[in-house]
Amino acid sequence: MPIVAQSTETTDWVSRFADEVIEASERRAPGKPVVVASGLSPSGPIHLGNLREVMTPHLVADEIRRRGHQVRHLISWDDYDRYRKVPAGIAGVDESWSEHIGKPLTSVPAPKGSPYPNWAEHFKAAMVASLAELGVEFDGISQTEQYTSGVYREQILHAMKHRGDIDAILAQYRTKKAPAKKQQQKPVDAAELEAEEGSGAAAEDDGSSGAAGYFPYKPYCGNCGKDLTTVTSYDDDSTELAYTCTACGFAETVRLSEFNRGKLVWKVDWPMRWAYEGVVFEPSGVDHSSPGSSFQVGGQIVGIFGGEQPIGPMYAFVGISGMAKMSSSRGGVPTPADALQIMEPQLLRWLYARRRPNQSFKIAFDQEIQRLYDEWDKLAAKVADGSALPGDVAAYTRAVGTAAGELPRTARPLPYRTLASVADITAGHEDQALRILSELDPEQPLASLDEARPRYDKAEAWINTHVPADQRTIVRDEPDAELLKSLDEAAQQSVRLLLDGLAEHWSLDGLTHLVYGVPKVQAGFAADATPKELPPEIKTAQRTFFALLYHLLVGRDTGPRLPTLLLAVGQERVRALLGE
Repeated sequence: MPIVAQSTETTDWVSRFADEVIEASERRAPGKPVVVASGLSPSGPIHLGNLREVMTPHLVADEIRRRGHQVRHLISWDDYDRYRKVPAGIAGVDESWSEHIGKPLTSVPAPKGSPYPNWAEHFKAAMVASLAELGVEFDGISQTEQYTSGVYREQILHAMKHRGDIDAILAQYRTKKAPAKKQQQKPVDAAELEAEEGSGAAAEDDGSSGAAGYFPYKPYCGNCGKDLTTVTSYDDDSTELAYTCTACGFAETVRLSEFNRGKLVWKVDWPMRWAYEGVVFEPSGVDHSSPGSSFQVGGQIVGIFGGEQPIGPMYAFVGISGMAKMSSSRGGVPTPADALQIMEPQLLRWLYARRRPNQSFKIAFDQEIQRLYDEWDKLAAKVADGSALPGDVAAYTRAVGTAAGELPRTARPLPYRTLASVADITAGHEDQALRILSELDPEQPLASLDEARPRYDKAEAWINTHVPADQRTIVRDEPDAELLKSLDEAAQQSVRLLLDGLAEHWSLDGLTHLVYGVPKVQAGFAADATPKELPPEIKTAQRTFFALLYHLLVGRDTGPRLPTLLLAVGQERVRALLGE
């Protein structure tokens, strides 16, 4: 069933933009579908920063659909951009690929072993699969197909005819001094630099200016296929265009009215598309939104094509925690597929929905993912009991589904940190994992591991791919006889109290009560005494007791949460390792 719209009760950022976009669309193109847009360059792995380029308009488009309007979310694949450099660290790619620099991305071979026909399709495929898992509905547009089939021919001829006007707009910014680097508001990490280098927005020039004048169009060479060309003349009446290639020396004269092997330079191409597609909403990154950048300049150039600049919020960068060693310069920038390997799509959608576009945030690949999941589960509980704030309800609703319906979800969403601990301890033995998870709540035992999927699979993937080997949990094979023999009377008593209570408290909640209660009882307090009723030294006694149990069970002073660990080890083995 479609999800009920929340917009009338909330003032979250998505609803506010939806209001603005609907009003603008009705003014600009009454009776037509609302058009929002994203642009992605498949020049390499499309990373989690790029995903914001898609999720921002997706969330707005989805809110508009919930209100009963028709919407088109266009994703322009900038696959006709030039191949700029050979990314390091991508499997199946070596320096021999440098011979393709300057060619369209769709003319570059895919990495060795890829099933896809070219470079662009190889990197596009992973993003398409991730967007499907995230529930993102879109219309994909290949710029290679648009240009090579002549779709933009009239727009190209129009741009060439008005090249003087375009040049005058660009000249206003060419003479301005670039701002000092220290004025940059946000640090640009390696992933963002890669994104900029991979997109025409940051790397393509304004067009070629020389003795023959300014031209906003660049042909790909008819001999070597590269864009290292210079237009030497153009006739508006006949549309004859002459160019030379500085890469191979080739030169030819063509009729632009019949020629489909070239493209408008980026700062002209982008506003041309706004006008051609009737785009009402398209966000842009920090690098596109500064004075003289492609979005600002495009706002003036779009008028030449008879269009209007879209509503375009600036979006901030998306950071990563736990993968600092990875950088785009080595081809290891984390992608949506990497995130979806360890988290459910609802959580990833929520991270983008709950923050305004101009707010930066981080996606966790380290232990922080457990805290994020705890926060997500608490929000779900508040939404269920009606105690969540309206804005939080809106973000939650946008995360769990779209106007078309809810995304597939885990039937029994057990705590992520518990699932991760169980996956860690059982090391792939599903029968053992099911045994432990079925004992978490004896009144509602888990009947099948499938009930905990896909969340269990995500937690297991996180343990296997992002937790260092020296932090994995290995339960002792034999009791630590030397440590047991060295225990003083108080330590021996704490272990005995635990053992005496195991059978009665054998559940997740019961064992939690037991392990926290032992130090309280030893100090003369009730096991259920609250922190307010206890002196500060009880916390110290609890930490000491926990460290002792970890050493006796796994040979370290830390590990998974003790209640989960005890369930995982099993009652009989716990008793043996604790010296009974």
